Amino acid sequence: MKYFDELKRSMEFLAADPRVVFMGQAVAVPGTAMSNTLKDVAPGRLIELPVAEELQMGMTTGLALAGQVPVSIFPRWNFLMCGLSQLVNHLDKLAVMSNGGYKAKAIVRTGIGSERPLHPQHQHVGDYTEALRLMCKSIEVIRLDEPEDIFPAYERALLRDDGRSTLIVEYGDYYSEK
Repeated sequence: MKYFDELKRSMEFLAADPRVVFMGQAVAVPGTAMSNTLKDVAPGRLIELPVAEELQMGMTTGLALAGQVPVSIFPRWNFLMCGLSQLVNHLDKLAVMSNGGYKAKAIVRTGIGSERPLHPQHQHVGDYTEALRLMCKSIEVIRLDEPEDIFPAYERALLRDDGRSTLIVEYGDYYSEK
């Protein structure tokens, strides 16, 4: 299967779990390439949010603490960068700060912006995967380089029983190239 098809299959797999809710910008309405991977997800499972990344990450942590599995979607790294405080200082550190008392399993989905056919400028194409791996002590950070990496990564993120969250990084250019 191709990169986009694997992403779409993965989102449908996640949506089959009643604990999963998808949230972010252009989740319930069209607007990004990621939106297209959610076309077959029931509308009641999609929460459209304004551009308020810090709020979104706070909601993600809250839903995870309440037993949901939020799939928090940030179309590109430059959006997620605005919510990093909540990600690095709260979601990542909950288990450590509570001495294992609280675990919050969330799936955070972001992407490296497309450079082709037109370069959208540097703020949209950054890849901070390695930096986040260094900053996060409990969140697993996975970059999806190949189509065959996609479904196993999302399956692992949903089915893991260690209470950890997963940050999954996609490549915008690969939606149509691989």
